[in-house]
Amino acid sequence: MSVLLVGANPMIGLKDAEGPTAIASVWVVDWSAHGPGNVLVLWRRGLPVRVLGANLELARWLTEDFTRHFPEFHGLDWTVGGLEETRVTVSLDFDGLAVTAGDVAIAAGDVLDRRTFATDVFPFGDLVRKLSLVYMPVTRAAIRVGGEELPGGVVLEGGADDLPGTQRISSSAFLTAAEVWSE
Repeated sequence: MSVLLVGANPMIGLKDAEGPTAIASVWVVDWSAHGPGNVLVLWRRGLPVRVLGANLELARWLTEDFTRHFPEFHGLDWTVGGLEETRVTVSLDFDGLAVTAGDVAIAAGDVLDRRTFATDVFPFGDLVRKLSLVYMPVTRAAIRVGGEELPGGVVLEGGADDLPGTQRISSSAFLTAAEVWSE
């Protein structure tokens, strides 16, 4: 097994009655095959994908080899508008997230749960990757661009857990920690 990346990848998905309005994939990379750094990949309905980061090699790799393959983006228009070289500042802990990158600001919090997740089969186009992380669904999230809050809201979903009398909640917005991607 070869480790590709160690860090975190919280994701903020905002939705309305028609589906996703905006999705922010925030990368906090402590170590990777393309160096460390923070990257923000921002998808908005009807607009090109924005990729922001100081390490453009890392930003390109994360966008092309990871983010565009995530299930949240399946069926959505994926036209990258280019790479924006800018500092991405991230404050992430087990209670919330705050991000600034150029004219973009993101905030998320009100964690519902903290649980581990691991899979040896995470499909990436023709590739399969392995993933382990701590997953933390949240109830509150906002994305602002140029000072304007983007439309849509966080959507929660629940499902029966393996344990009788319990329920696992998932969210269109979540934090992660201790994330390891490998092949």
